Amino acid sequence: MSSFASLIATKLNIRTTQAEVVLELFAEGATIPFIARYRKDRTGGLDEVQILQIQDEAKFLKEFTERKAFIEKSITEQGKMTEYLQGKIDAATTLVELEDIYLPYKSKRKTKAQTARENGLEPLALLMLEQTATELDAEAEKYIGEKIKTKDEALQGARDIIAEMINEDVNLRAKLRKLFEDTATLQSKVLTDKETEGSKYKDYFDFSEPISRVPSHRILAVLRGFMEGFLRMSIAPLEEEALALLEKDHVKALTPATEHVKKAIRDAYRRLMQPSLETEFRTALKQKADEEAINVFAENLRQLLLSAPLGSKRILAIDPGYRTGCKVVCLDEKGELQKTDLIYVHEPNRIYDSEYKIKELVARYKIDCFAIGDGTAGRETEQFIKNMNLGLPVFLVNEDGASVYSASETAREEFPDQDVTVRGSVSIGRRLMDPLAELVKIDPKSIGVGQYQHDVNPFRLKERLDQTVVSCVNSVGVNLNTASKHLLGYVSGIGGTLADNIVRYRNEIGRFTSREQLLQVPRLGGKAYEQCAGFLRIKDGENPLDASAVHPETYPLVKAIAADAGVEMKSIIGNETVLKQIDVKKYVTEQFGELTIRDILKELQKPGLDPRSELEQFSFANIYKIEDVQVGMIVPGSVTNLTRFGAFVDIGVKQDGLVHVSEIAHKYITDPSEVLKLGQKVQVKVLEVDMARKRIALSIKQTEEMPQRTQRPGPRTQLGRPAQKPAEELSVADALSLLKKKFGK
Repeated sequence: MSSFASLIATKLNIRTTQAEVVLELFAEGATIPFIARYRKDRTGGLDEVQILQIQDEAKFLKEFTERKAFIEKSITEQGKMTEYLQGKIDAATTLVELEDIYLPYKSKRKTKAQTARENGLEPLALLMLEQTATELDAEAEKYIGEKIKTKDEALQGARDIIAEMINEDVNLRAKLRKLFEDTATLQSKVLTDKETEGSKYKDYFDFSEPISRVPSHRILAVLRGFMEGFLRMSIAPLEEEALALLEKDHVKALTPATEHVKKAIRDAYRRLMQPSLETEFRTALKQKADEEAINVFAENLRQLLLSAPLGSKRILAIDPGYRTGCKVVCLDEKGELQKTDLIYVHEPNRIYDSEYKIKELVARYKIDCFAIGDGTAGRETEQFIKNMNLGLPVFLVNEDGASVYSASETAREEFPDQDVTVRGSVSIGRRLMDPLAELVKIDPKSIGVGQYQHDVNPFRLKERLDQTVVSCVNSVGVNLNTASKHLLGYVSGIGGTLADNIVRYRNEIGRFTSREQLLQVPRLGGKAYEQCAGFLRIKDGENPLDASAVHPETYPLVKAIAADAGVEMKSIIGNETVLKQIDVKKYVTEQFGELTIRDILKELQKPGLDPRSELEQFSFANIYKIEDVQVGMIVPGSVTNLTRFGAFVDIGVKQDGLVHVSEIAHKYITDPSEVLKLGQKVQVKVLEVDMARKRIALSIKQTEEMPQRTQRPGPRTQLGRPAQKPAEELSVADALSLLKKKFGK
């Protein structure tokens, strides 16, 4: 792997030594969070994103090298390897180039050209390609025999050979591929009689966009419609341009043979090259769209996992319902289940009984706040609790995936004697306490923050989402004495088996009092300890540094710094006055460099600080269903999902509204995440309500003032349309017309 270092460094614009160090650390079993946090001096301060890129590039180069070796071996075994061919293989830098070179030597089903060659027609094909003034009909008649019955069959066979030769021409395929890259369009049309059944793909019934500009969400939408049998799709440049490119290489003169060559070129393009390159570009577009969708999902997941926790509070959590009632659970500060009950807040004759139960539970379990699932009947249940005026905070909690958790093996293991409704309520309450600790128990795909997540490569999606969860867990840190085995499993160097062993050992000893005790856990050796220790926290332990992100390998260094400062080690923690006076360079050694020491001092100022923000209360407007929503309303909302085409915002009704990317900010943006974050509280204006399709169109920018311009711009045109008249030249009728177009009636 280290042999790839220079190639990786060039591509990622880093030093070769940086790539070499990261690859060496990977080979030693180090994880990305560990390398990024505790090996900064060796890597030159590379962050997690750069380290992940090195890992991905190394994986690609390994696959490329293995494929190259296979191709070399295959061609050599066929006895067709030449010095020239080996040179072309060595010069290839992409899998596409390798596959083009290998194409003529790849085993394939018997082709028309192979049959024609077996019938001895290759000399006729070569003669045809020369395009001399030779009488081809007379030449073709020479091949008539037992297998070739007519001169037309002979000429067709020769053209088949030429078509295959053109298709397998590496240079010509490269030129045609460039034409596809520059000018090809993705086109889709609705299949006959599928208009009604496939109405959700209406936007793509007659669609065309250059592949160089088509965004990922449209690629995935067209591909889904194609796979479901509603759309016909194609990827190609203008055929005239493609044929002209091919003819430029092979049409040499104007002779009787020229028309045959042109026919062969047309056949090569339509039958072989265009379908082959369409498949190649469809795959490439799909991979590109997958990566972008996965990146969107991963970033949304990161923001969700790192959303603000309420912390250790006594919570009364409610999973709302109409007919079956609302399942109530009481949780203590550690999230342990204390009591379950059932109330009916939507039946007038049972309201009093429900209020009595809530008041009794609040008093008995000293409840600090309420957590209410935001699904069916959530807003109504929230209103019921608020109307009781108990003086306690009420939080609506996103319950996406709670039902998945409640029916999972994890939930059955945690609560074997409780039904799914109780498990779901517990999950809602624990999410409020610590979203990260609870959400790691759920398959990320079920959390509902993706973009076309069901259409992308599932293996790549899982890999990336798992990386995201690992990154989030390790950036926050984990309480060794309270963490579930599911949370522990994501800690650097641990995994599922060691997490089980840690929990069993913890149950045996009661609680960990030092990080060193981890070495007593079965099968947790020195390497695993090195990887995980810095990310595990022990509060009120024997060593105060165990509650921080300071790694045990640097404890002697901290002790020396404290001694030089004339204070005890525990007294230096949080002592900003002393810490700011420390000369970093004085403690630089071969083992610990300046970056590591600065990290230690920063951590000592605020040890174990949770990087997540504090939770804020939020209230929706007095609307509960889509029928309450009116065009022109300005209401508060919470961002629930970010995609490349816009942001979804919860305004307190059953359906999230969509703020198109063009309605987010007054300035031009291409990605909503440039200005918005998941969970961000925003004011939105209702632009449209589509009752039939249950869709709400919203705007953020129309609730904000337009930034003042320093100079008034002159009239402009947009998309070829004439500029509008200045406001002072508009008639009243014109002004009313423009207002109606923009805001509706």
